[in-house]
Amino acid sequence: MRDFVDGTAYNNEQGNRARKLFAAVVLAALDDAIADDKKYGNGPEQIARWARSRDGREVLSCAGIDPNERVVSGLMEFVGRGVRTSVALSREESERRNAAQAEAA
Repeated sequence: MRDFVDGTAYNNEQGNRARKLFAAVVLAALDDAIADDKKYGNGPEQIARWARSRDGREVLSCAGIDPNERVVSGLMEFVGRGVRTSVALSREESERRNAAQAEAA
């Protein structure tokens, strides 16, 4: 019984690591699309094309993200804002966004 529990925990941990790896690929794709948007002006279309492709849907699924049209539109909106993922995920950006919302309310 103990071996089964250890094996299950190990498999779960491996799955979590794989999910994080694929999530990093999604973040890299977003950064690439933002760079394309700044350089060529076609970032949202690029990320939409990637997310709707077979490979994009596979990567999104492996990252634990349901590859539906709502997700694609959210990715396009994120790229349209032009904020790099490293900045968007930082604490400072989160605090700035919360302060802006508090002032607007």
